Amino acid sequence: MGPRPQRRWVLAAAASLACAAALADAPRATLVVCAPGSPGTTDEAQGAMDAFAAAVAAKAGLPAGSLTAIYEPGEDAGVARLRAPDAAVALVSLPFFLKHEKELGLRPELQAVPQGGAGTERWGLVARKGRVTGPAGLDGFTIYSTAGYAPAFVRGPALGGFGSLPPSVKITQSSAVLSALRRAVAGEPVAVLLDGAQQAALPSLPFAADLEVVTRSPPLPAGVVAPVNKRLPPARWAKVSTALRELSGEPAGAEALAGIRMTRFEPVDGAAVSAARAAYAEASR
Repeated sequence: MGPRPQRRWVLAAAASLACAAALADAPRATLVVCAPGSPGTTDEAQGAMDAFAAAVAAKAGLPAGSLTAIYEPGEDAGVARLRAPDAAVALVSLPFFLKHEKELGLRPELQAVPQGGAGTERWGLVARKGRVTGPAGLDGFTIYSTAGYAPAFVRGPALGGFGSLPPSVKITQSSAVLSALRRAVAGEPVAVLLDGAQQAALPSLPFAADLEVVTRSPPLPAGVVAPVNKRLPPARWAKVSTALRELSGEPAGAEALAGIRMTRFEPVDGAAVSAARAAYAEASR
């Protein structure tokens, strides 16, 4: 026979108290946001990061202050911050994830849905209209992109379906995509790889009629949420993961998400990540 009803209640209460005590004693965990090429500085973003972390912690039932968040706009700074012992969760762009997942022990679990977008996006290569009709037409070109710090992402997941790029193609990281597009219109050997949000703004440019999207990638996650190197115990990660997925369902959570320009978080598209990982590995050879 099992324990009597009163004893079962006592055991359940004891387990609940033990769980609460463990959470209270847990070291502080940091959620690190990094999407190289995105605007803003760490200091400028900190207010929104604090509000986001507080909303997630409250939704997850974690003690106040036990979860913090920080934004790092640069690749090197993001990698360094994710190596710190308290860095437990990463919210990063797909190029960053593919380049650093192994060294940082990242495991993709969720994907971010940015404001005005979807959980997946298609990157597009933009050039002067009629200038590039195939990969060979990029001979001697420079491709500018916020993802230029990860050349294997550009050649693989983003443009692998277009065909092999000529060896002479130079891939350069730049956030100044508007000036790069102007150079392309002016006739320079320049093309620009844009993410989904940047492409959405393309028709508003006064010289948009002189540009064309030459090719687009398959749908790829816009941003990846990944536990870092198993630093969060499974039970605690389960609470954080559930909180992230449910955050948009209440006004305070939706407001915190809007502060970091997100609509919600959803389960990661595992097939899309696997395909992108394979294309990245092929392009890295």
